[in-house]
Amino acid sequence: MTATHDRTNPSHRRRRADPPRRGGPSRRRAAAARRRRRSPLRITLLTALAVVVLGTAGLGWIYLKLNGNIDTFDGDGLSKNRPEAGSSKGENVLVIGSDARTDGNSALGGGSKDDIGRSDTAFLLHVHADHKHATAVSIPRDTLLTIPPCRLPDGTWTTTQTNAMFNSAFSVGQTAKGNPACTQNTVEELTGLRVDHTVVVDFKGFAALTDVVGGVDVCLPGDVHEKDLNPHRTTQGRLLFKKGEQTVSGQQALDYVRLRHGIGDGSDIGRIKRQQAFVASLIGKIKSNGLTPAKLFPLADAATKSMTVDPGLGTADKLISFAVSLKDVDLHSTKFVTIPWRYEGSRVAIVQPDADRLWAALGADRTIDGTDASGRNTAQASASPSPEREERISGDGIEVAVHNGTTVPGLASKAATTLTEHGFTVTGTANANSQDHATTVIEYGAGLEAQARTVAAVFPGAQLRSAGGAGSGVRVVLGASYAADGSSAAPEPTAVPSSVADGARSADDDLCSDLSYG
Repeated sequence: MTATHDRTNPSHRRRRADPPRRGGPSRRRAAAARRRRRSPLRITLLTALAVVVLGTAGLGWIYLKLNGNIDTFDGDGLSKNRPEAGSSKGENVLVIGSDARTDGNSALGGGSKDDIGRSDTAFLLHVHADHKHATAVSIPRDTLLTIPPCRLPDGTWTTTQTNAMFNSAFSVGQTAKGNPACTQNTVEELTGLRVDHTVVVDFKGFAALTDVVGGVDVCLPGDVHEKDLNPHRTTQGRLLFKKGEQTVSGQQALDYVRLRHGIGDGSDIGRIKRQQAFVASLIGKIKSNGLTPAKLFPLADAATKSMTVDPGLGTADKLISFAVSLKDVDLHSTKFVTIPWRYEGSRVAIVQPDADRLWAALGADRTIDGTDASGRNTAQASASPSPEREERISGDGIEVAVHNGTTVPGLASKAATTLTEHGFTVTGTANANSQDHATTVIEYGAGLEAQARTVAAVFPGAQLRSAGGAGSGVRVVLGASYAADGSSAAPEPTAVPSSVADGARSADDDLCSDLSYG
């Protein structure tokens, strides 16, 4: 019997028990079968892993790129005496357009390379707490107001400036990038509202933004030539815009929003009307394009490249989160108004108490038509009875300024409303230089004691104090005693004055309506 057929032969059994050699046909076929069985699952898992890794890396790259674009201004320049957080129930964002920055802006019409920073336009955007309404208040650049102490580049602080032009706040310190903190301080002083964020956009950033969205639809009330943009020209120049609707981007969009002369009375007020129409159209274009990542990234990239923000918006995630929070504000509920104003020579004066009533309404989260947009129960909000009207004191012909000498927000606005009801003319409201006044003081200039005593009748317990000087006027400095007697509440939240509401523009209004003044 041969070993080959002997099933009991140990060597034969060992050979049958030995596995096939590595790389043999049987092993390769088995491995191939296992690969075929596992391929779909393995490929799916690997693909998912790749998507997660690459997606996270891509998102990280996007945020890194945007973070690299963003400049922030020094928060040390913000006032140490700011309105308290929560002085407004919504969120307030100050938007400043700068017309004199370096880095290529002079080629687009900005100041020269060695020029100082100047603000070309500014508005305070109040995003109501319900995140369904927004109100933008334009402040004319020529508005005369009080500029509080501001920080200079060497670390020192300026003294308070009265009767100064609003846009001069941005130029405090004479630096090329301007002084956004000083403008923010000024707006907080003016409104009594805390500015949560400030955004500065220069010429180049604005032009790039309009290119990215594919142009913005605008309307011109008449033909516009080069001389209308530059009144120093001796000839009319070429035609820049034809009358009527058109789409503009880049340099053309910039020319449109800067256009001041040759339309209406050639004032900044008329230009503000066209700027409001432009921003409304831009918002509409962004919304119509959709807020998808593919649309948002180029938009954010263009905006952040020439943007300077406060430290609170200094990262891409904060900036994008804020932008996304606006997605539910529809066009009709986005309103544009201008601070109540009147001409004072060639400048603009603020009309009181209308302006303070506007700030009070925004602080209480009331919309232009008086709707409560705070998210509170409206019935509860309006349930408290109004106090009985006091006996009227005749303030006819008496001008008085009101300063808040406490930390209680809205006190000056309340007092101004009361004075107006008694016939006094309120020339302005502001925070006092210090907020530690215990008692209300009525200060008066030479020959005005009798008027001061009439004013004091409105504030029981107030002290009279001579300020000397024929030009001092009458000034009320409110103290803690006024706040403690129940007068500390802001004015009853109502609709804003008709002088404001009647001129409001909705973001969905007709492009060609209300584009000039005079």
